Amino acid sequence: MHDLATKTDGGPPKPLRPPELSPEQLPQHVGLVMDGNGRWAQQRGMPRTEGHRRGEAALFEVVEGCLEVGIPYLSAFAFSTENWRRTPDEVRFLLGYSRNVLRRRRDELHARGVRIRWAGRRTRLWRSVLRELDAAAELTAHNTRMTLTLCVNYGARAELADAMATLAQRVVAGELDPKAITEDTIAAALYQPDVPDVDLFLRTSGEQRLSNFLLWQSAYAELVFVDTLFPDFDRVALWDAVVKYATRRRRYGAA
Repeated sequence: MHDLATKTDGGPPKPLRPPELSPEQLPQHVGLVMDGNGRWAQQRGMPRTEGHRRGEAALFEVVEGCLEVGIPYLSAFAFSTENWRRTPDEVRFLLGYSRNVLRRRRDELHARGVRIRWAGRRTRLWRSVLRELDAAAELTAHNTRMTLTLCVNYGARAELADAMATLAQRVVAGELDPKAITEDTIAAALYQPDVPDVDLFLRTSGEQRLSNFLLWQSAYAELVFVDTLFPDFDRVALWDAVVKYATRRRRYGAA
C-alpha cells in the first residue's frame, strides 16, 4: 500500500498508510451517518448550508479511504425522509446540492471503479435529482471495485413499510403464501437486496443514535460513534473506526 496524504491545517500533508488488516478483519459494508455539518458551520459563524457544502470533500475522503483499505460497500445517509421538516431553504439546498454533487463527481467515481446506487423513495424527490441519480447508476452499473449507495429521501421504517406493501401485493396476487414469509423473503424486498448487511455503523458528531438508518441491515452491526463533526472527518478517521471494528468480537448471539 502506497503512502497517502491526509488533510492538515497548515504545512505539508503528512504521509500516511492505511492500517494493515486482513480481509477477514475489514467490514464489508460501512453504513455512514454524516452528522454535524450544520453545527460545524454555526460554530464558524457560517450558514448551515456551508457545512453541507464542506461535507462533500469529507464524503469523498471516506470513499478514498474505503478504496485504499479495501472496503467494498459504503452506504451514506444523504437526505432522510425526516429532513423534509427542515426549513424550505435548507431542503432546497440539500436536494439541489445532492443533484449537483452527482453531476460533478460521477465521472470521477466512474473512473475509480465505483458503482453508484441509490436507496430511497422516489415520491417527493425533484425530477432533476432523480435524473442525476438514475444517470449515475446507469453510467457506473458495471463497476466492481466498490459500491457507493447514496441514501436520498431514505428512512429505514419507510423502507420496511415499502417492503411489507410489496409482499402484501404478492400475497393478494396469489404469488406468495403468507406462511412462507421468512427473514430472507423480507430482505429480498428491501431497496438494495443484493447489498450485504452492515458490518460497521459509523456516525460522526458525537451523537449516539441510529436515526432511522438501515435498521434491518444493521441488526448485528458494530456501532462506532465519533465526536468529529463531519466536515472535519477524513480517511484517517475512517481507518481509526475500522481498527476499532477489527478489535470487536462478533458473536451473533452465540456464547
